[in-house]
Amino acid sequence: MIENSFNRRNFLKVLGWGGATAALSGCGNTSVENGKEFITSYVETADYIIPSIGTYFNSTCAQCDAGCGIMGRVREGRVLKLEGNPKSSINSGKMCGLGQAGVQAHYNPDRIREPLLRNGGRGEAITWEKALGLINEKVGGVNAENVAFLTGVVSGHVKALLKNYLDALGSGHHYVYEAVSPSVMRAANKKAYGVEMPRLRLDKAKVIVSFGADFLGAWVSPVHFSQQYARFRKPDNGERGVLVQVESKMTLTGANADRWLAIRPGTEGILALGLINALAAAGLPVPGDVAATVGGYTSDRVSKDTGVSIEHIGKLASLLKERSPSLIIAGSAAEGYAHGSQNAAAIALLNQVLGNVGQTVEAPSSTPFPQMAPTTGNRFALQSLNDSMAQDKVKVLFSYGANPVFTAPASLQLKENLKKVPFKVVFAHYMDETAVEADLVLPLNSALEDWATVMPEYIAEGAQLNIRQPLMEKLYPGTLGMGDILLALLKQRRPDEYKGYEDFYSYLRSAMVSNKDALGGVNEDGDTFWEAALSHGGVKLVGTPVNLSGNVSVKALVVPAPFEEDAMYPLHLIPAVSASMRDGRNANEPWLQESPDSLTTIVWDSWVEMHPKTAAKLGIVEGDIVEVASKSGAIKAQAYIFTAIHPDVISVPLGYGHDAMGRYAKGVGANAFGILDPVFDKETGELAMHETRVKVTKAGKRVIIVKDEGPAGGNQMGRKIAVRIPSNKVNLSEEV
Repeated sequence: MIENSFNRRNFLKVLGWGGATAALSGCGNTSVENGKEFITSYVETADYIIPSIGTYFNSTCAQCDAGCGIMGRVREGRVLKLEGNPKSSINSGKMCGLGQAGVQAHYNPDRIREPLLRNGGRGEAITWEKALGLINEKVGGVNAENVAFLTGVVSGHVKALLKNYLDALGSGHHYVYEAVSPSVMRAANKKAYGVEMPRLRLDKAKVIVSFGADFLGAWVSPVHFSQQYARFRKPDNGERGVLVQVESKMTLTGANADRWLAIRPGTEGILALGLINALAAAGLPVPGDVAATVGGYTSDRVSKDTGVSIEHIGKLASLLKERSPSLIIAGSAAEGYAHGSQNAAAIALLNQVLGNVGQTVEAPSSTPFPQMAPTTGNRFALQSLNDSMAQDKVKVLFSYGANPVFTAPASLQLKENLKKVPFKVVFAHYMDETAVEADLVLPLNSALEDWATVMPEYIAEGAQLNIRQPLMEKLYPGTLGMGDILLALLKQRRPDEYKGYEDFYSYLRSAMVSNKDALGGVNEDGDTFWEAALSHGGVKLVGTPVNLSGNVSVKALVVPAPFEEDAMYPLHLIPAVSASMRDGRNANEPWLQESPDSLTTIVWDSWVEMHPKTAAKLGIVEGDIVEVASKSGAIKAQAYIFTAIHPDVISVPLGYGHDAMGRYAKGVGANAFGILDPVFDKETGELAMHETRVKVTKAGKRVIIVKDEGPAGGNQMGRKIAVRIPSNKVNLSEEV
């Protein structure tokens, strides 16, 4: 069954199952023999294809890291439409606009189509053989400690092959980077509940208080949470849930809330401790050490510090006491400060006092294959890599699934430090800012023409391993999947171990079928198991619930006082994360550029959102081009006047302002990442993305903002739209 020179342990490690409790199926139950089989492309036109009739294939979305299951409609060999996979426990057949735009990522005319080697100031097309040979030469000429691999979140068998490749090199360093990372939340959850990502049951709560978690927009797994939110609003018992959103700048979730509370930036933890004190005063049992910690957070003090009225504090405390269970969620709005961890701890403590742990905060299931679980990242990883590059410790750098040249703050000087690395390889779909700086660019298959396994970080129920499969033939023969590239690199270092796999498809199928019993395929032959996995879009795993600790230490829990006034930089900058743009990785998909922002309806540009009082004080009106300047840099964008933002705050959306990445992204808007100040969370070292202070000045130009609601005044083509009038005055027989 296995070659004598290749023992079972090595065989499992090669296939990504090393270190797991794996049950190899017998040789008679699979078409795999000695790791080899005859491969016919899965996307070749089959007999059942009928012209003009669509065929559907299940796969996994790659537009963000939520891991939603998708169902692609393919007609005459071309994928035309994506919808949600009804069999997915994450999104249950639903899909967001970001996922729908995956078709445009696939057909984007600016995709890289062949390997490119730097020749002076331009890229010269070369063969894959030459490209892979050059990599082997470069990594062979340096010590393993001088090789670095920068990636975004990775999981499944690509993660396994990457680890195997680094092991084959003799180690190397793997840095995992997320430009918009919930790493503060993960660390706070780990301390509070014993797990980084507990399962949140919105559908079981009667009250939800969200401190800036935009769970309907761009937070963790929005399609899943949107469906839970619908059940929260219309539960089986008929008691409609109440949502209170606490944040300094209104998000999509805030716009759907029953009550939106505009809080002074950075004081979210103070409000949480004040609510605990108010609950204790109202008779809710509170442990003695907790009562002592929150005793000084009176309603008067909390109202003065946060800007939330005493009346609203009292009503919110009464609501939480009367309606149980509730759910308290901490999002980026609370965590984006130097004291973000303290804010998150205070919010978790409120969950504990209310008795929500174990009810609406549930334990996730552990995965039986932790080596497949996602390796998540943060900005601290990028800082570590940047320091190594600055010290000339990196001689060969690989980059995959990240665009740090675009997302790194200017204060990091990452672009300058990249120049110190002698050989840089970027695996990319487009010539983004990081690819432009590379010495070798390797073009990737799109997610709709590639093979992979994916394990999402947040799984709604149980544990699962999703499959990503091609929905059609490759558009460009010169592209390859990341799995195929890693397999080719491994064949250079350990040819005997990987020679039996013609391509990544054969490797992946062998890996899944060889371990089918542990993947739920007991009593199935290999072909039946594999076809069922593809049909469902993945496999369910048998996981065991993890115990929640439900214990927040209050010994060192001190939330600092509100920020002091700064005459030079009087305003707080909130870099907003939108459902479409995210960190900018999807900015070259015109459907997303054309999709109106949910609250402002602006398209194809950046904007500076500010409160009318702030605008009036600065003499700014809608459409004025303004300069937003921090200690680290400045950007210019159009002003948008909006009441749903705190007067001490301005907001600029992330994801715009690319210098590269193709015709639909380059030169559109301004890059807010670049002006963020180097302030970090004191516990995790994560960049405090909401800590930057700015000043705003008029730049002497005014434009008409392009938005669906029309220009200021609410007129479009001379007609009023979205008119509001008191119901007792409206006459439905007349046009308003």
